[in-house]
Amino acid sequence: MARHDKKQDHGRVKGLNVEVRNGDVNYALRKFKKKVQEDGVLQELRERQHYVKPSEVRKKAKAAGRARWLKKQSKMNDNW
Repeated sequence: MARHDKKQDHGRVKGLNVEVRNGDVNYALRKFKKKVQEDGVLQELRERQHYVKPSEVRKKAKAAGRARWLKKQSKMNDNW
């Protein structure tokens, strides 16, 4: 995940930004939401809201991997 800190760099603030053109705020909002989703800002925020033990992280990752594997297996069985 890329981090975007608000550090000054020659008078410019780094971070996510979207330019509103011709007063089209809805288009700019869609672009902003897409950038936030791609950058993983909300995901990181949710992860940092409370501490998760390393064993719980491993357990969740293993369950997710198993779910992906089972999904792949079911798709392969459907093709037969």
